[in-house]
Amino acid sequence: MVHSLATVVELVNTSPSTGGDEGLAGLAELQAFVESREISGVGRLTARDLGQLRMVREAFHRVFTAADQPSAVRLLNALLSETRITPRLTEHDGHPLHVHYFAADATLAEHVAADCGVALAHLLVEGEAERLRTCAAPDCERVFVDESRNRSRVYCDSRTCGNRMHVAAYRARRRA
Repeated sequence: MVHSLATVVELVNTSPSTGGDEGLAGLAELQAFVESREISGVGRLTARDLGQLRMVREAFHRVFTAADQPSAVRLLNALLSETRITPRLTEHDGHPLHVHYFAADATLAEHVAADCGVALAHLLVEGEAERLRTCAAPDCERVFVDESRNRSRVYCDSRTCGNRMHVAAYRARRRA
């Protein structure tokens, strides 16, 4: 689940909707994403895979930025209804026994939608929708899952946005 949540965060943050450049500009970037997230069972990637994954990415972005939990549930249900989910236990590539939720012949987009969608569904079922966040830095729209014990994380990355905002606050206090 942790891996799938990290994958969906990384996927969503490749979108221009999060304030950056297109992170999946072509097949080379798609291949790099698949390799970095260790997405298994993926054959030769095509332009169709790229287009489909971009659509899934935007659907996940809408889940993260939903106004409330009922909206997030509705959006995630819509995404999951388009996905063939076939849970099965598997061991591969040195990973311990785990569950895959995608059908054996799934496309890359179905694979990601199923595995990441189920991870998000578990988060929502546990009443943890507030853990789906957008960075609080005014110039950043990246998403993240707040895994802190007290649900207090507000920046996508404490070393970049968090540090930048803390330095700005310190300088503002010194000027005052």
